[in-house]
Amino acid sequence: MSSLSQRVALLVLLFAVAGCASVKDAKDTVGGWINGGDGTLVTTGEKKAAASRTGPVLKYAATMRVNNYVDQRKVSSPRYLGQLTNQVRGVSGSELILDQDVADLVTSAMKKRFDAEGYQVMEGASAGNALFEMSGVVKELTLNVKNRDEIFIAIETTLKDVATGKVVWSGLVTEKHDRFAGVSGNNKDDVIAYLNHELRIASTKTVEAISASLMAAHPELFNLTPGTKAIPGVTVYVAPSLPKPAPAAPTKPDYGVQPGNDVPVPSYRPHASDTAGLLLVNTNPARARVYLDGVYYGLSPLRLEMEPGIHAISVKLSGYNMVTEKVSVRRGDNTEIELNLER
Repeated sequence: MSSLSQRVALLVLLFAVAGCASVKDAKDTVGGWINGGDGTLVTTGEKKAAASRTGPVLKYAATMRVNNYVDQRKVSSPRYLGQLTNQVRGVSGSELILDQDVADLVTSAMKKRFDAEGYQVMEGASAGNALFEMSGVVKELTLNVKNRDEIFIAIETTLKDVATGKVVWSGLVTEKHDRFAGVSGNNKDDVIAYLNHELRIASTKTVEAISASLMAAHPELFNLTPGTKAIPGVTVYVAPSLPKPAPAAPTKPDYGVQPGNDVPVPSYRPHASDTAGLLLVNTNPARARVYLDGVYYGLSPLRLEMEPGIHAISVKLSGYNMVTEKVSVRRGDNTEIELNLER
């Protein structure tokens, strides 16, 4: 073989190898779970990121056991996702069919979201030691590809205290949106990304709602101190101390100095000023947990200096329904609010 022929053959071989690599890389970026594939919602980038972590980042002492969700949709197959009336490149047929049950898909999404938020999601033999148990039902999860892609998600979740079996949170999260796929239409990756995005929103809302309730009832499990709230990515080393409730007025004012005693140091008493307003929070019954703008401040009654403006106030007491109101605090003025809790 001549030298020129050898060079041409080598170039052809190099192009063939490079072409195979590019095809494989392109295939790996596709989730592949619609109408055939590897049955995963994790993209290649997420797999690499997960592989680079040495372990889950645990922020909270609240351990969670997530049971499998139950599919209560009225559909022909537990893997049915929706109708396909517009062409999607890479997908054939008139229906979108998953390579896994929808209930398994939702369960996996919830576990990943709790794990991402810093909870310890326990499985296997260790799951029996979890403090909380979560379960739920998929009431609706459909994605129909039409002129405008339509997605509808309705997931009901219940959280129980494992020790007592008491339901500590229960609720329904819904997402209903549509979008225009563009003049060129969808391909398989577009549909995967759209479902990923909407399912991530629904699972995030569920975790945020559950976290808010658990943080209110068990701040000690979330490394919370009164006057602070958890912010992802922030570790609090020093925080302001809890504003002290105003001391009860003595029955007999004593303005003198008792013999043999030191002069008492007057304690600071919150008050309205040129830059702040005074908020007095009373509840019936008393000793309820008081939250202002999502931050825990202590037990009622409370006397607090607050920045002027509209503030959301919530009070919670075991055995009573939570009460939420909005209150306007004015600079240099006193604002008093009394909230009645009902069973």
